[in-house]
Amino acid sequence: ERRDEPTIRNEIGRQFACGENIDVQIGRVLDRLEAMGELDNTFVVYTSDHGMAIGRHGLQGKQNLYEHTWRIPFIVKGPGIKGGSRVKGNIYLLDVLATLCDLSGIEIPRTSEGTSFKPVLLGRKQTVREVLYGVYNGGTKPGMRCVKEGGWKLIKYETADGEVRETQLFNLAVNPHEFLQQHHEAK
Repeated sequence: ERRDEPTIRNEIGRQFACGENIDVQIGRVLDRLEAMGELDNTFVVYTSDHGMAIGRHGLQGKQNLYEHTWRIPFIVKGPGIKGGSRVKGNIYLLDVLATLCDLSGIEIPRTSEGTSFKPVLLGRKQTVREVLYGVYNGGTKPGMRCVKEGGWKLIKYETADGEVRETQLFNLAVNPHEFLQQHHEAK
């Protein structure tokens, strides 16, 4: 509810503190793997839940499908994976099982709906999907839906009766932060 500057600054500080602690803990795992002689033989995967808006777009929580909240970190270190690369990937978390099986040489279960993104990790492809879909159902149902293809992203906000309340279209190459024009117009 509170979106004043002290609250936002406090939440950003908490986010940075959490990130710093995660760095320390991952460092401990990597140091232990190295001490065991297994670092170069192990896939290490770091991911998390999507983030919080923390003041972006005037929002405080997760109740949106803007890039700052929708995207998640997904970092992989392991044999054959070049360090320091950053790619879009266009993956879903449901792809993790298929990918770990593929990396390990294990048959991907037929019941898995995921797509292996091993080619992305090995630098052979930039993405495994051309289109991504998202949905947020908090509050009113069905809530928000989005589709992202290439550099374009469409977000639709619906009400409980299925009526579209608002539609937003972003060219992410021109407007990567999904700024809304009406917020920049003179009053």
